[in-house]
Order: sequence, then C-alpha cells, then structure tokens
Amino acid sequence: GMEGVGDEQDKMVTVDVNPKSKTYGKVIHSVSVGGRNEAHHSDFTDDRRYLWAGTLDTNKIFVFDVHSDPAKPKLVKTITDFVAKSGGVVGPHSTYALPGRMIITGLSNNKDHGGRTALVEYTNEGDYVATYWIPTDSNLQGAIKTGKYADGYNYDVRVLPRRNLMLTSSFTGWSNYMMDFGKMLGDKEAMKRFGNTMVQWDLHARQPKKVFDVPGAPLEIRCAWEPTHNYCFSTTALTSKIWLIYEDKGGEWQAKEVADIGDPSKIPLPVDISISSDDKRLWVNTFMDGKTRLFDISDPFKPKQVYEQKIGSQVNMVSSSWDGKRLYYTSSL
Repeated sequence: GMEGVGDEQDKMVTVDVNPKSKTYGKVIHSVSVGGRNEAHHSDFTDDRRYLWAGTLDTNKIFVFDVHSDPAKPKLVKTITDFVAKSGGVVGPHSTYALPGRMIITGLSNNKDHGGRTALVEYTNEGDYVATYWIPTDSNLQGAIKTGKYADGYNYDVRVLPRRNLMLTSSFTGWSNYMMDFGKMLGDKEAMKRFGNTMVQWDLHARQPKKVFDVPGAPLEIRCAWEPTHNYCFSTTALTSKIWLIYEDKGGEWQAKEVADIGDPSKIPLPVDISISSDDKRLWVNTFMDGKTRLFDISDPFKPKQVYEQKIGSQVNMVSSSWDGKRLYYTSSL
C-alpha cells in the first residue's frame, strides 16, 4: 500500500460536488480520527443526520454529525467498547440503518479471530442494544440448514421490510483479512477459512430462519428497488458467481446461482455491485482485473453480460446514480 497523505491518519473528508462552485471536485474539509484503524464502510442513520463509520482492526466506530454543517462534519462520538459490549464481536463492517437503529455486521471474534461472528444492534444515539450470532452447525438457533454449511460467518446485511426479510452474507475473519493479501492467497489453510453461506432472518424478531449454501464468500448484497420485486443479488469472491436470493411462489425464500462473472478459473474476484433504479441493470466490479461489468437483469434468473470496461488497478466500490447517467468508483479495498 501507499503511505497516507497529510498526517497519515484515518480521516473523514468532504468533497465539493456542486458543479457551479469554485471548489467543485476538491476536498474542502477533513476530520482526522487518529491512528490507522483499517477504516472501511460507512452509512447514514435513517434520518441522515449522522454517519457511522466502522473499522476492521481497532474495532472503533466513529459517529459524525453531518447535518449541522454538511460541509464540515464533526466527530461527535467514538464507540471504543464495541468488542466488550457485543460479547466478543470483532471487525465492525457494514453499518446499516433501520428506524432509530443501526445494525452492524461483525467479521470476526476475539476468541480465535476466525470467521465466527454476529450482527450487533445499536440505537442512533450510539447505545448498545443486542447481539445476534450467526447460526452454526452447533447452534442453529431454530434456523433450517438447507445445504452443507452453517459456518457462522458474516459480511453484509440488507433488508426488505415489506417481506419481513433480513439477509446476511459471509466473508472471513480477522486472521485472514489483516494478513498480507498475496500471502493469504498462497496459504492453503487460510483459503479454507472463508464463508460459504447466506442467512435469511425474520427482520422484526431478529431470528435466523434459513441458512443457504452460497459457496465462495458471498460479499455485498443488493436488493431490487421495485416494491413487487422480491429478490436480492450477491456475488461470490472466490468462485465468481452471481447469486439470486428470491421469494418463490409459495412465499419461501430460495438461493440460486444464476451467472458466471468473467472467467471464474482466473478468480477475477468480484467485490462491489450496484443495481440500477429500474432493476434492469447490475454493475459488478472485479478486484483482480480492475474491470466493471454490466449485466442485463431484466430476467433476474438469467443475467446476461452486455458490457465491460477496465477502470484501473484494483477497482472496488461502484455506485450507480438514481437517474442511471453516472457511475462512481473507488479503488483498493
């Protein structure tokens, strides 16, 4: 990696996005949080007044006031007891808003730093509420195991409130994600320590219902926008597949592999995905070849690749604008 700029600390930066401004496209403010915490995802609370940002190494969660002066966010709270409060969860990853609540996905635990982990719930004010461990073979918590795996791993979370659905995916633990990336790829034992599951939850009860086999580390989850489209997509990092999680005609949720991403034998390593607002297009980024691929998902059971473009080395996140005219990308992980 590269040494950081400025004080070489993790920070929140504000970029001017007003095309009519003299400082358009420039960093106009920054807030250093101190240290190198392995800063990762961030997300707004449901009222969009605060932004929560997790860290994968130090387990701190930074809460920024972004409503008082949007051009100059303020760090108003640092949660430093996440591991203790949650009962040993390590690596706060996704911070996802529910009414008055933030659901946080952990990636690991403080016992063996492996992939066994949980969801953790907080209030918008930053008070701990509860921990919900991902079901395992030894403790399914009433969930139905539909295949070979119930590994207890976690990564992302998404909800469809109208269907009382919460979905989680799975990645790997601290011992892997803090390892040198090249070293990890060459370590046969490390490569066995990846999640192979997605879990259907009762959103309101916060109870797991089904554990699906989704081999190869399913990462980001994105759900369709249309109120009658009861399905979500995920992609598997190690097997380069697109998976569809959908509600069948009987009202049961199922998981189905529906497409390859590039040449899976070359492990392009899909990372982020984005669904267009009309539910007709799915953008898929692949880390190893730096490409973005566009799939026609008009029929969600039969995605078809219709475009690809190399963005640069190690492309990661992608976000499609609501009007479908722009795409935004980030590099690295």
